[in-house]
Amino acid sequence: MDTMTENDYLIAWGLYGFAALGCLLVWMRMTRWMWRWLREPLRLLMAVLLFTPTIVDPVKEKIAPAIAITVLDLALKVGNNAWRAISDLLMYGMIAFGLYLILVLIRFPIERASKARREQAEAAKAAVRASEPDDDQPFGVAGDDRYGRPPVPSNPQRSRIEPRL
Repeated sequence: MDTMTENDYLIAWGLYGFAALGCLLVWMRMTRWMWRWLREPLRLLMAVLLFTPTIVDPVKEKIAPAIAITVLDLALKVGNNAWRAISDLLMYGMIAFGLYLILVLIRFPIERASKARREQAEAAKAAVRASEPDDDQPFGVAGDDRYGRPPVPSNPQRSRIEPRL
């Protein structure tokens, strides 16, 4: 007796989608400390595992999450859809990782060029800093006149040293 209506089916998929998104966000939080080239494929793998659908009943055109069908069929031996679900997981995984590889191949030379430009800018700034005179007193020494000339002491033994601010 099939009592699941179309509305119940959509509600179940909505709840699953919300829960899967929450799991993916937790996974992203757990993997944020990792090296980037390891973190991104692991996140992609988790997204593929959580969001890959597979056909459960071809007559009624019902689909379900492939990971759930695989686990239920293998652990409880309740159906014969495990191989279809595994093949769907592998197919979507290969497509996702192929697209990710294309993205990496596009992104890698752009990042190298950006890093080279950043290093050139830093080297130019260092060269400018090295060519500037090392002036500890940009406003002159205390007691200088307004043109930066030191005062001419009338009595060299009694020259006064002003405190610096």
